[in-house]
Amino acid sequence: MIREQATDKRTPKTVRYEADLIVVGGGLSGTCCAITAARAGTRVVLVQDRPVLGGNSSSEVRLWVLGATSHMGNNNRWAREGGFIDEVLLENLYRNPEGNPLIFDTILLENVMNEPNITLLLNTAVYEVEKSGPETISGIKAFCTQNSTSYELVAPLFCDASGDGIVAFQAGAAFRMGAESTEEFGEKFAPTAEYGELLGHSLYFYTKDTGKPVRFVPPAYALQDITKIPRYRRFNAKEFGCQLWWIEYGGRLDTVHDTETIKWELWKVVYGVWNHIKNSGQFPEAETMTLEWVGQIPGKRESRRFEGDYMLKQQDVVEQRTHPDAVAFGGWSLDLHPADGVFSEKPGCNQWHSKGLYQIPYRCLYSRNVKNLFVAGRIISASHVAFASSRVMGTSAHGGQAVGMAAALCTRDGLLPRDLTEPVRMHELQQELLKTGQHIPGLHLYDSSDLAQSATLTASSELRLNELPADGPLTPLTSSVGQMLPLPAGPVPQLTVGVSADEDTTLTVELRRSSKPENHTPDVTLQTLTVPVPKGRQEVALNFEANLEEPAYVFVLFMKNEHIRLPYSTLRVTGILSVFNKVNAAVSNFGKQEPTEDIGVEAFEFWTPERRPKGLNLAMNINPGIALFGVENLRNGVQRPTNQPNGYVASPTDPNPTVTLAWPDAQRISRVELFFDGDFDHPLETVIMTHPETEVPFCVRDYMLCNDRKERIFQKTDNHQTRNTIRFDQPAETRSLTIHLKTMNGPAPAALMEVRVY
Repeated sequence: MIREQATDKRTPKTVRYEADLIVVGGGLSGTCCAITAARAGTRVVLVQDRPVLGGNSSSEVRLWVLGATSHMGNNNRWAREGGFIDEVLLENLYRNPEGNPLIFDTILLENVMNEPNITLLLNTAVYEVEKSGPETISGIKAFCTQNSTSYELVAPLFCDASGDGIVAFQAGAAFRMGAESTEEFGEKFAPTAEYGELLGHSLYFYTKDTGKPVRFVPPAYALQDITKIPRYRRFNAKEFGCQLWWIEYGGRLDTVHDTETIKWELWKVVYGVWNHIKNSGQFPEAETMTLEWVGQIPGKRESRRFEGDYMLKQQDVVEQRTHPDAVAFGGWSLDLHPADGVFSEKPGCNQWHSKGLYQIPYRCLYSRNVKNLFVAGRIISASHVAFASSRVMGTSAHGGQAVGMAAALCTRDGLLPRDLTEPVRMHELQQELLKTGQHIPGLHLYDSSDLAQSATLTASSELRLNELPADGPLTPLTSSVGQMLPLPAGPVPQLTVGVSADEDTTLTVELRRSSKPENHTPDVTLQTLTVPVPKGRQEVALNFEANLEEPAYVFVLFMKNEHIRLPYSTLRVTGILSVFNKVNAAVSNFGKQEPTEDIGVEAFEFWTPERRPKGLNLAMNINPGIALFGVENLRNGVQRPTNQPNGYVASPTDPNPTVTLAWPDAQRISRVELFFDGDFDHPLETVIMTHPETEVPFCVRDYMLCNDRKERIFQKTDNHQTRNTIRFDQPAETRSLTIHLKTMNGPAPAALMEVRVY
């Protein structure tokens, strides 16, 4: 029993934590920051004001995680973010292909709880920032409503990943809110006052079919007149959750302090929409449906943006400008929404894509005037227009990982964030990020301590791509289709394709490449062939006379002709894709991007893959065959296809694919890093869009490591992850290391992207 006498005043229980890094905000950016820092040896306190992690991706909001892949709707190939966010998305695919947001919660929580260097404080809100000087945060105070405990959190470094920037704001960090004018940065897409300066919030609902009639009586506050929503005819009984992302409101209000007002307006809309679907009589299929879930907090898009030493701009995105301090990348469209949201007469979004990925500089990830403060997530240093692309969760997570590694280096060497911009230190940061699988466009990993760099590499076989066998369906050419092929510098090989025609016709085939070698937008036509095709089936030789000046992907594009059928191949190969000139309205892809005025974006065509089980390769013979899948790719410092496959692929007929690293003298091996093909082209959306598989078919499921005596020193089964780290309790002494790639997760030849040995 506890009994206390009456007193004048009491204070809550107070707990003090000291750490190397305090991360405020447990959305994807903050979580990825904390995990990356902790795994690099940094003591982290992660403060989250909600009961779960994930922010907009959590079960409280239920927005799908997307980034540069853009639903596979743009020309950014193999563009899914790497590092820890890749690990999370692949784990979610394995455990949760149905897209249950509750399961995604558990995956994030499990990863954080498994890190001994992280202290997690859920349901804990920061309310005060303490400073030891004008430019330095000394500590923060936070309060947990669930255990009635105050926390005093002290560290030399802080990261604000809170979305609204609660720490940065109170610390006096310079920030912006609203849209810049066209004149300030020369951004031609800067919105007009009529369009609005802020993106609003969205709030989602889920439905369920109960199998029996269900009554719905709307609450009194539900929107009564659904026609107040100009796009109300788009509502139907099938779409739910973030498929209705355009139920948005608040862009004319203060998106920080008016959030509760915005939430109530969105509740009115949601219940009004459901009343319309249930009770208007226009949707008889909804008779047995009920509301299963309605969000209690809205998903925020935009509020404050904090100024760093550099501000990302529209030109950085569209022109794909390079930066010496690049640490992450983006690739979502410039995606601005009308400030009036669901009540606007304008389209729900205004998306304009660039031709490829763009770099995000490190100078955008810390405050320019609070010297020990990192920023991550949607509050990084970016203009309103650039923010329209960088704000999405996959990109935010990738930037958060860069902050986590930067904080680890700062902790190790007693530095402040800006100190890492010195070239030698920046190079180290970039290399440490690359080691974790964090792709940075244009950068290669080279680690002088990696024993694989001095090894002799051999393999039991290497793929020479002489053909994509015609063992798949014969499909009408009802839309233009292309085959992406990686080629070395030099002449283009002869291609032969089986063509069937139902009448005498003409086949048009274009050979294209991208204007930038690491882009995958086929905007440069090298040659066009016009081939007469008589009725019936025949082999058509495509004799291109083009020469490539540098290694690159080429696009062999077969233009739409409904009288022609082309054969497809069931062979799927790492770094090989077919693409289609189709429509994906969800990301404003209508086959071609055609800006109607000078808004600073380019016109170009979209050639995008289809999702498995569709998206088979076009069948063809290739002479001479493509020999770009050798073992030397394993140490070229790139872990995904870019301008080349960058991976080792075994012959499809090899019964026991192996890779061997050999040294003249015995080596003491403590750790091996393997990177498999996790298919970075697949977006792996976390909710709504179910996936037909739980493992990526290009990924090795079972493998084994053997020493020079052919003894097994490690074995792994049921692998579904890109990155595998093998640590030996006692170093293995051996003159060779053989990797047996035993079983794949799907019908693809064995592949491996990188090997590092320490």
